[in-house]
Amino acid sequence: MLSKVKVVLALAALAFTFALQTSARAQDSMKHEDGMKQNDGMKHEDGMKQDDNMKHGDTMPQENNGKALETGTFHGKVHSTSGRATIYRGEDGKLILRLTNFKTSNGPDVHVILIAAKDADDDANFLKSSTKRVELGKLKGNEGDQNYELPTGTDLTKFQTVSIYCERFNANFGAAPLEKF
Repeated sequence: MLSKVKVVLALAALAFTFALQTSARAQDSMKHEDGMKQNDGMKHEDGMKQDDNMKHGDTMPQENNGKALETGTFHGKVHSTSGRATIYRGEDGKLILRLTNFKTSNGPDVHVILIAAKDADDDANFLKSSTKRVELGKLKGNEGDQNYELPTGTDLTKFQTVSIYCERFNANFGAAPLEKF
């Protein structure tokens, strides 16, 4: 009986060690993703938070080196979401969505999407099969400025709202209806 307990404890210790190594590798790979700099106190995934000095790629358009095309302010009822979403056309012709002064709730599997609707209410299932969307990627942090490249050929007359969307719970954390400058 004692030897069975020792075997179980040894297996549990191995599983724990494996889990720690996997977690460390995941955190290390996140440090290199998208050229982001991380603060050691930074949280990710379910507890995402980013350092104010964090960089999200080298293509951060500023108002003076890219042309602002559309902008909107985030709103959220169930999940407090604030900040501004602005789409820029860079000097290279690429479209970049920039979130500024952005803040939302933590959550699992949160994505940034464009939807073919004028707005998105928090209590509506706006992602019915008939609602078209463009995936821009996983949310890089629940606080701070960040950029997302739009796919080539994205029709901005059709996709009029930026949504912060949790796929796991089919929940809209917040939306920013876009208006032309």
